[in-house]
Amino acid sequence: MECDRGPCYSDELDPQRDCDTRPARHNNTALIVAEMRAGHNARRYTPAMRETEPELGESPTRARFVVALWLCGLSGLLYLDRICMSQAVVPIQDEFGLTNTQMSFVLMSFTLAYGLFAVPVGRWGDARGPRSVLSQIVFAWSAFTALTGAATGLVTLIGVRFLFGAAEAGAYPNAAKVLSKWFSPHERGRVQGVMLAFGQVGAVAAPPATAALIEAAGWRWVFVTYGALGVLWAVGFWWWFRDDPAAHPGVNAAELARIRGEMARDESSAPGPVPWRAVARNRGILVLSGIMVFGAFFTYFFYSWFQKYLKAARGIDNVEAGNLTAIVLGGSAVGMLAGGWFADALGRARNPVAARRWLGVWCYLVAAAALFAGIRCDDARWLAALWGLSFCAMHVTLPNWWSCAIPQAGRYTATLFGLMNGLGVLGAMASQGFVGVYADWRESLGLVGREAWDPLFDVYAVVLLLNAGMWWLYRFTPLEERRAGE
Repeated sequence: MECDRGPCYSDELDPQRDCDTRPARHNNTALIVAEMRAGHNARRYTPAMRETEPELGESPTRARFVVALWLCGLSGLLYLDRICMSQAVVPIQDEFGLTNTQMSFVLMSFTLAYGLFAVPVGRWGDARGPRSVLSQIVFAWSAFTALTGAATGLVTLIGVRFLFGAAEAGAYPNAAKVLSKWFSPHERGRVQGVMLAFGQVGAVAAPPATAALIEAAGWRWVFVTYGALGVLWAVGFWWWFRDDPAAHPGVNAAELARIRGEMARDESSAPGPVPWRAVARNRGILVLSGIMVFGAFFTYFFYSWFQKYLKAARGIDNVEAGNLTAIVLGGSAVGMLAGGWFADALGRARNPVAARRWLGVWCYLVAAAALFAGIRCDDARWLAALWGLSFCAMHVTLPNWWSCAIPQAGRYTATLFGLMNGLGVLGAMASQGFVGVYADWRESLGLVGREAWDPLFDVYAVVLLLNAGMWWLYRFTPLEERRAGE
């Protein structure tokens, strides 16, 4: 059964209707406490924990907002460590004598690992909890970031960037798990938007900061510096965070009631085997995965090759290229913040899924038009401004994608979120490889500058139009009902 109105946050769905027919539990504290005493959540609410019934007039604590800050830090580090590589492409190529095609293999090694390990690390998070998993993978990717600075050539670069990608793969799947446990559905959109915007803040900071560090100390010390920041985050998060809000000493009963008040029945931390046959034929999961594939094809040009394009096609030096890249990626940060607001606002619409679908369609149409117009500008600043608009429009849709993907995954949040997000690797690798091979081929024909590079952007405009079509196809399709029909 497909539901155009989207999921209902209630105990069960009526199989004869699109949505739950029973009234939702809107912050009904008495009902929550009664369920606790009846043993509904007996596993989590043990006698060793504090009293869970709010006192009369008790104000909720704000521990969940501290969680949001930790997630913002995670997202910022994720993109800082990822995007800094694109700024180092030129000095690395110069030192090791790598062609564009060889450099594309280095970039693709990260992307391949990111896709391969998204589901296993997401599954690990479902089984073990995000506290343990996030702490370990952030420590690991920070170590591999630092080791990038010790590379000696093509082979070692490919190896260390592959391991870096494997560690980063579980970040957002496990962040989704945190969101599903710590925030009610009506707060998630804004938190997702702010968290994802901080990822783009890291992406915006990476080009100019990396360019300045390269000028001051060389490209190798850039990776050592960024790796140290991640180690600090991993240690602090493990010390402060708890998988279950009820187990955190900073959460009082009033805040716990607010977190739980509009959420579905709590699931165990080990949700059982994933119904892969149902997943493989679930329309909602397939379309959301397709959206991520086409979106990653677009974004990974900017994450991997944009600075190289500015130097090779536009004749811009490394520092100015970093500044122009920051303008483009700054558009994505604005889009994420706006998208988070839209995610919550559209969740209150009469038909939330249809509203999210049309937002996705129009945003991708705007993104395609701005990209098409930008490549025809001779002034690089106008190029950056229009492509910033394109990036902004595209990223407005991302918090809404999360708001579709988390309920679409059901009880298998980290695993299936990892699957849908991880399949973006197909588009990302295709983009990274396409640009490297295309640029070398055009240069082999004797073409240089914009003649060698600019025609490839028509391909990217077509991909954005295709993703508008993918958003139009999305329908919420409950996974559990598919599973019951097997």
